[in-house]
Amino acid sequence: MGTDTQPSPEQIAQHVRQSLPAGGLFAGHQWRVATQPFPLDKKTVQQLEQLGRVLLKFYQAANTIYRWSAEGRLPAWPSAWLDRGKPQSIIDLQRSKEFRAELPRVIRPDILLTDDGPRITELDSVPGGIGLTAWLNRAYTGAGAEVLGGATGMLDGFAGIFGDAANVRLVVSDESATYRPEMEWLAGQIDPGRFSVHGQDFADFGDGDAVYRFFELFDLPNVPTAEPLFAAAADKRISVTPPPKAFLEEKMLFALFHNRNLAETWRQQLGDSFQRTLEALLPQTWVIDPAPLPPHAAFPGLGLTDWQQLKNLSQKERNLILKISGYSEQAWGARGVWLGSDLPRDEWAAAVDQAIEGFDESPRILQRYHRPARVNAEWFDFELGQAQAMQGRVRLCPYYFVHGEFDTAKATLGGVLATICPADKKIIHGMSDAILAPCALGHA
Repeated sequence: MGTDTQPSPEQIAQHVRQSLPAGGLFAGHQWRVATQPFPLDKKTVQQLEQLGRVLLKFYQAANTIYRWSAEGRLPAWPSAWLDRGKPQSIIDLQRSKEFRAELPRVIRPDILLTDDGPRITELDSVPGGIGLTAWLNRAYTGAGAEVLGGATGMLDGFAGIFGDAANVRLVVSDESATYRPEMEWLAGQIDPGRFSVHGQDFADFGDGDAVYRFFELFDLPNVPTAEPLFAAAADKRISVTPPPKAFLEEKMLFALFHNRNLAETWRQQLGDSFQRTLEALLPQTWVIDPAPLPPHAAFPGLGLTDWQQLKNLSQKERNLILKISGYSEQAWGARGVWLGSDLPRDEWAAAVDQAIEGFDESPRILQRYHRPARVNAEWFDFELGQAQAMQGRVRLCPYYFVHGEFDTAKATLGGVLATICPADKKIIHGMSDAILAPCALGHA
């Protein structure tokens, strides 16, 4: 901001607002502007800095478990669960030897800060918010703040996932068009001569191009470029990330992690330390598979012997979330999510019925709900011309960028986006009355 004095909250907010690109960052979306980065204590920052390598190892382990299950080296049920509801064309793609070792090069967990510590509610390997977080980091740094990742960590991290490719194509589908403005800003900031943004009809790929897939695999029938893109990638004429592996985009991976039948395999793949880290971070999760249990069996941690019994739990006992696992237009944001303790009994029962009946087409998971702790935040009301205090609940989204060949790859933290919703909101997402802010080392 060009001043040696400490800027006021209004000056910071005005600087951030004035720094917003003319075309915006999210089509048709607004948020509250924070008067400072969201502060995190030293312990949390250290956890976030170390978490990338753990999550990369988790993806590598999940990739191995799926492959071994499909090949008969492990029982068939893990791959059968992960393939559920998908067309054969997707299954063939994700089992293709050409993509065997490929993993997502952007890893973004959704982390809730609870009274019991951080909890990762899901992982997103096709995340929005990369350009937004890069812009927030730069804007608040320009206002005199220090943020995790610095002014260019997000930009450098994203650019690095494409290696030395001469041309990088960011392909954004119509279904993901909300995020096209942030992708265009990102490309322009990194290198507009090398990076370009294209729609779902683009197919003019050149040999050696690197492609960022900003479209969901469930949407392939509506994305004309998908077939030639994946064919060129399979022929090694171009590279594409994230790879066409729908099983790596399933929330039920957390249920596989907590399943005791696979515990030793996870331990072998992760190592004892990483396994313990994830046991503390990943909420207990179950797949709503309606297959009957033997008379002497019950679902671990629930004491239920039939999923129908979920309907009869008391409101307190319904401190559980039902979610669509993946491969669905309803499987992102706050859509396809039902919090049992927040619903009347009849609505919860209807959601349970949907989960049971929908297993073959769109499996659901059940996850233990950990309520986010209250945090203090501040945003600037431009209409009133003053800062407003807000008690809220926060979701952290750190962005990790995977550089190098996968056998020696490293995941680097580029920045952390905080979404702070009013305290009465149970499910945290980017609503218009949420504060969006970068994160910084401070006193939480």
